[in-house]
Amino acid sequence: MLNQSIAHPVVNTNAPHAVPSAVVPSPAANPFAEITGHAGLIASEFSYKKDEEIYGEDEPAEYVYQVISGAVRSYKLLSDGRRQIGAFHLPGDVFGLEFGSMHRLAAEAIIDTTVRLVKRRSLEQAAGVDVAVARKLWTMTAGDLRHAEDHMLLLGRKTAMERVATFLLEMDRRLAVAGMMALPMCRRDIGDYLGLTLETVSRALSQLHSQGVLGFSGARQIVLRNRQRLRSMDA
Repeated sequence: MLNQSIAHPVVNTNAPHAVPSAVVPSPAANPFAEITGHAGLIASEFSYKKDEEIYGEDEPAEYVYQVISGAVRSYKLLSDGRRQIGAFHLPGDVFGLEFGSMHRLAAEAIIDTTVRLVKRRSLEQAAGVDVAVARKLWTMTAGDLRHAEDHMLLLGRKTAMERVATFLLEMDRRLAVAGMMALPMCRRDIGDYLGLTLETVSRALSQLHSQGVLGFSGARQIVLRNRQRLRSMDA
């Protein structure tokens, strides 16, 4: 929740009185910064500790967020206590866009995370008078919808190994640096995202490793050695 985040603001320690920092993003940085910069909106930055809640399910959707550093998971707790993760939000990703007035999912920091946020009402008002802002907001919303559709297909029609292959290719595209991807999420998170048990995820990764498809360099650092093989599983 936002009132929790105030305990961990990003501050200018050189200022006489420390307050949450506010920045006008560079318009050329990314779509979110382009929107806020074009509309002249002020975005604030807040930091969250590992596993700290950013907002809860059914809380008012008052802000839209962008990950600056770290990683965020959005999830829903089912009636039997199981957790379904809907998405992982990585640096540059925007989250918290809602159709209604309440958050349908909760959001937590996976690791120590800093986010940029802007009031949703301000974005909506800007979109109401500026076609360019409205178009960019629509593009971001359509991207979320596409991800939700892909995720629905993954959960409904793919085998366990196909789900793991799809996940690895997604993270390779979004995280890999110099051929190495350092996963911020643990295997339990991966299982809750893919609808699999922790044991099934571990078994699939071990099998891919034994087949030479991937290599490990640390607990969460993975190198893909045979992307074509993964793509054939993901087809």
